[in-house]
Amino acid sequence: MAILFWIFLLVIFYTYLGYGIILYVLVKIKEFFVKRKEKLKPLDLPEVTLFITAYNEEKIIKQKMENCRELSYPSELLKIVWVTDGSDDRSVELLSAYTDIKVLHKPGRNGKTAAMNRGMTLVESSIVVFTDANTFLNKEAILEIVYEFTDPKVGCVAGEKRVVSKEKDSATAGEGIYWKYESALKELDYRLYSAVGAAGELFAVRKELYEPMPADTLLDDFILSLKIAQKGYKIAYCSKAYAVETASLNMNEEKKRKVRIAAGGLQSVWRLRGLFNIFRYGWLSFQFISHRVLRWTITPLFLLLLVPINFVLALRGDTFYMVALFLQVTFYLMAYAGYLFEKKQIKNKFLFIPYYFVFMNVNVLQGFNYLLRNKGKGSWEKAKRE
Repeated sequence: MAILFWIFLLVIFYTYLGYGIILYVLVKIKEFFVKRKEKLKPLDLPEVTLFITAYNEEKIIKQKMENCRELSYPSELLKIVWVTDGSDDRSVELLSAYTDIKVLHKPGRNGKTAAMNRGMTLVESSIVVFTDANTFLNKEAILEIVYEFTDPKVGCVAGEKRVVSKEKDSATAGEGIYWKYESALKELDYRLYSAVGAAGELFAVRKELYEPMPADTLLDDFILSLKIAQKGYKIAYCSKAYAVETASLNMNEEKKRKVRIAAGGLQSVWRLRGLFNIFRYGWLSFQFISHRVLRWTITPLFLLLLVPINFVLALRGDTFYMVALFLQVTFYLMAYAGYLFEKKQIKNKFLFIPYYFVFMNVNVLQGFNYLLRNKGKGSWEKAKRE
């Protein structure tokens, strides 16, 4: 029992904090010996396609197009493509008013991945930037992404995702805190070797490296970017190119996202299982397992089992295990208090942080059930935003 306790505890610590610490140290050692190269600005800018997959987004189309018009990239070199497969609202009608964009639409809804696969067969630009309809890019986003591609080793560029909440002390604001930590890890990952995956809110690929994915793929952004990395290219992380979106409307809506992402994570681990070959992929395997696989597989389970194991050990009267149990119980009581506060709409950031951490891990455990129930389906219910 004691051996299990320490194994579980060390894996949990490594997954959420230890990997970040080791990553930071490795980056500092690397950059002590090898100085980072400055990105060169290309003399001739390439043609870029801004690729937007959308399902029933009539409420946001006007704002999204205004945001597209504000981007600091030559208009003659920026092609805008909307794929609206399955939409049955006024999306196609509203988009038809913009004569300088391409709208691809068919009535049947087969999910985002199927729409991406279909749309990409009609794209000719050398660089394709993917973004969601409900996210807004900073003016320099496209330029900064293009600069990253001046490195021939870069096959994919991951932009930064920023989540803003109208209620800064709400439980959903935990999503923003989580993404700040994720962004820091992604930057360190890239500085060591390569970022581990991209977020669909903003990422770009070289057109010739796009690989069609099975229509039931849940995390198209993650699998596509790592398939490119498997080919020997790097995923660059560019914090100067960012996408802003609002937090989920409430924790019930956030749960829809987290469970689906957890299910997609489990699906991705299996479909990218070739990356477990550390002798072939080296640093990428180390980063993939440390940053992603542990979070989506054994660590949430270890977190759940640590409490009863700790309880049994504490019964022996050992002071250390009694203190450890007390700390665990206190943490979960704080999380439960955060849950009650959220239900009663009482703001308390101090309690919402442990609540959101537990919330994320519970949803990972529920992701397996989601994957079984939705096997073969690539579409999902969108989470409502603030």
